[in-house]
Amino acid sequence: MCRIFAGQDPDRYTLETRRMRLNGQSTSIRLEKSFWIILDEIAASEGLSTPGFVSKLHAEVLELHGEPANFTSLLRCTCLVHRENPLEAETRQMAAE
Repeated sequence: MCRIFAGQDPDRYTLETRRMRLNGQSTSIRLEKSFWIILDEIAASEGLSTPGFVSKLHAEVLELHGEPANFTSLLRCTCLVHRENPLEAETRQMAAE
């Protein structure tokens, strides 16, 4: 079993830093490439650029809960929620069309 996880392409977990603006503030976010790929997919399904989606998510989190203690962890968990709820994501995309 561990060979499936241990044998994955190291490029999947290479860290990538992207610079963007979150609600007018310039910042950089560092995530594994696999998470950026998923965030790119989510953003595209929402009709947004990835920086636009991340900024919108940040604004909504601020409104609901205040400043998150660890925004990159929230982004990773966003990717997990997206993968755990594929039907919901597909329904949202069909409604947008």
